Amino acid sequence: MRTMARLTILTRKPINPYFCKKIKMEERVAAFGRLLEIMDELRTKCPWDRKQTLESLRYLTIEETYELSDSILEKDMDGIKKELGDLMLHLVFYSRIASETGSFDILDVLNNIITKLIHRHPHIFGDVKVNNAKEVRDNWEKIKLKEKGNESVLSGVPNSLPAIVKAYRIQEKASGVGFDWEKPEQVWAKVMEELNELKEEVSKGAAVEKKEDELGDLLFAIVNYARFIDVNPEDALERTNRKFIQRFQYLEEKAKKLNKPLHNMTLGEMDVFWEEAKNWKPI
Repeated sequence: MRTMARLTILTRKPINPYFCKKIKMEERVAAFGRLLEIMDELRTKCPWDRKQTLESLRYLTIEETYELSDSILEKDMDGIKKELGDLMLHLVFYSRIASETGSFDILDVLNNIITKLIHRHPHIFGDVKVNNAKEVRDNWEKIKLKEKGNESVLSGVPNSLPAIVKAYRIQEKASGVGFDWEKPEQVWAKVMEELNELKEEVSKGAAVEKKEDELGDLLFAIVNYARFIDVNPEDALERTNRKFIQRFQYLEEKAKKLNKPLHNMTLGEMDVFWEEAKNWKPI
């Protein structure tokens, strides 16, 4: 907008939006080029940057990804912007390191994702017709399966994913080839079935392994139901975690003001503050 306003003042004529869009694109390309130049300079001159390897950056990248996730959950747009910048730096850093051994460089990375996006969006760059986002996702999974030559639809799910995220991705991929429930009501019935089976095992004093099996089945069914009602279960659980922390810390603060440790309070006393915490908003 600033560019358009500046050009309008200089020319006193309306500016072609396409022209401004082109200028914006040139600015983006120039900024990305500057980042690459800075990375090259850091890799050459900075002792810390020179020392890094693909392996040493890995845990830092994981940390940055979780920081981005935190900012997204907090709806902190300024934080999201900053964390995206940190992740962008890591992508450039990995590419620079790989270029030093002739494995690949940033151009290879960009060309690879460009080719992938075009190939996996035949409804945009080809003649395939789709009616909704689900069909797009299903086509994506089918194309991906053919590209990689995977023997299993599920072989692309990383083993190290957190269990809830992993369950969600497994279900999405199975759904992509038609293995899925038809209606949310069917999934909810499955949730209740698994809940009753868990209760039955608990009531008869089953071994821990059996209760673990039934609890796992219940959690998997709940994740499936979340998917059917368009709720990301990982986000939902994390929001509840944060809500619990906020309320529990309110309870701790109240107990501190009374000079009464929590372990000396009754559940009834703690419950009073817990109910207050539900209506309390941090400043």
